[in-house]
Amino acid sequence: MNRINKPMSYDLTYFKHGLEELHVSLTGEQIEQFLQYYEMLVEKNKVMNLTGITEFEEVIKKHFLDSLSLIRVLPDLADQNLKIIDLGTGAGFPGLPLKIAFPNLEITLMDSLNKRINFLNEVIDALGLQKVTAVHGRAEEMAANAVHRQQYDLCVSRAVSNLAVLTEYCLPFVAKGGMFVSYKSADSDAEIQEAKKAISILGGKLGKIDKFELPDSNLGRALVCINKVKDTPKKYPRKAGTPAKLPLK
Repeated sequence: MNRINKPMSYDLTYFKHGLEELHVSLTGEQIEQFLQYYEMLVEKNKVMNLTGITEFEEVIKKHFLDSLSLIRVLPDLADQNLKIIDLGTGAGFPGLPLKIAFPNLEITLMDSLNKRINFLNEVIDALGLQKVTAVHGRAEEMAANAVHRQQYDLCVSRAVSNLAVLTEYCLPFVAKGGMFVSYKSADSDAEIQEAKKAISILGGKLGKIDKFELPDSNLGRALVCINKVKDTPKKYPRKAGTPAKLPLK
């Protein structure tokens, strides 16, 4: 695999330790894919705003390992051929790290900004990834499309929106029997409680909430699992802007 710039030397000690903590095993080629992804991210970030985090170990911790922490609530991720949508993927988190680590997954990366989609396609091509698609679109519109509505086993999102709002955007994409997992900070208890009514209205049921700290840090995280137990009413999600202005209560 050819890197975009002259190959650089990285201290992988922290990355490998974090992977061990998560019980994720990567090949040499997969490690190389992560390094190339990092280099492409930092290079593109010079001309467009993809992330405020660019230092190598910080990207490893707050983007790569954080994304892979999904395995804490889905420990057999490597053995399942799940169809996953990453909503509001931004620079590709958590979807691209999940794809690199678990090539068996079929992943759709969705974002409302076309410049980000162009970058993601560059990464997908450079890394030679298969069964991963970058889609430009807003959740409110794409969730009404039969190609996407209730077509996924799993929806993941690291978007910073309120959980009630995120659930209205994300749960319509999930098939009955599937799950939406929201990546949240550890201090999200009040937000989770306030979202319970919305979760129920949208066809979901609050499941496991896994709280943990990222490896060798005091950075608290929470994976909030919402099970899809019935179809989402067709009127959801509401038109653009409404979920944020008038969250379901």
